[in-house]
Amino acid sequence: MCTVTTSTPATAAAPGRPGSDICDEGDAFYRQALTRGCVPAGQAPGCLLELGLLRRSPESPGTLVPVPPDIAAARLARPIERAILEQEQALRSVRSVLARAEAVYRQIGREVNRTADLLLGEEAVDRALRRAAQSCGSDVMTAQPGGGLGEETLARTLPEALDLCSRGVRQRVLYQHTVRSHGPTLAYAEKITAAGAEVRTLAEAFSQVTVFDGAVAFIPAAQEHQPAALSVHHPAIVRHLVNAFDCAWDRAEPVFRGTDRWQPHAFTSQTRRAVLRLMVEGHTDKAIGSRLGVSPRTVANHIKWAADHFRAGSRAQLGYLLARSGLLDSQRPDERARFG
Repeated sequence: MCTVTTSTPATAAAPGRPGSDICDEGDAFYRQALTRGCVPAGQAPGCLLELGLLRRSPESPGTLVPVPPDIAAARLARPIERAILEQEQALRSVRSVLARAEAVYRQIGREVNRTADLLLGEEAVDRALRRAAQSCGSDVMTAQPGGGLGEETLARTLPEALDLCSRGVRQRVLYQHTVRSHGPTLAYAEKITAAGAEVRTLAEAFSQVTVFDGAVAFIPAAQEHQPAALSVHHPAIVRHLVNAFDCAWDRAEPVFRGTDRWQPHAFTSQTRRAVLRLMVEGHTDKAIGSRLGVSPRTVANHIKWAADHFRAGSRAQLGYLLARSGLLDSQRPDERARFG
């Protein structure tokens, strides 16, 4: 027996939510309505009325006609769908209101917690460097140890360097003294210097780094099978790298003064002193050459010159004589000249 006998407002379920299932009596009555086409209104079970499976006949007010289940379902679903739409709109509104706060939250989180990103492969490294250069607004500093760069590398980086200069970005480039005898690197330096960049060289070894706007730094990351770099974002680490660059920059000598290429006083003696100091510390010719950006043969020539100068028969004796002379620690012009 159906438990629902009427669908008046006082007893109806919530909109779109039927209060009962179809009972056995309702099932039989609906079959009868479908077979006959209409049934007396007073005999209809309440479940059929509530579910919308029967409706009053417009031609005969005292009778009911059957309604297809899909039409009844559409009527019942309409208020549910409307409620879902309203909830979705409310959800979008909440997300929109909080989106700005979320952006600020994520930005601060990245600034606080982000230290570095590992860039694997030459393409990834170049892409990150180009992106940083394009967004650079004030200054870029580059420390490139070793000897002269390859012509392909110089040709690839020249347009970006000139673009930085054209945008008023201060550009400082630091090499080792050995590039002064490398034609392609000197030609590159001359072009960017003419555009407004500053180029200096230093005898001693320093670390490779490129820093944009004092905010992001790129340093090499040793990988066995492919080029790699670290993109460093942590403010304290970047400041440390900037300070190290500034210290090296202050000791370095300009490659050009005015429009002329300029060889710093005691250029050879500075390189020779660096070679001999590293030799005294016990480094091999290959290690010394790697640090100073010169070939092992050049290192050997500097050491041979010093051995002949001090009349030393071995490296051990040369190291002893150099230490006793104090020349490696001297910066006086008259003593620097003795290494010329």
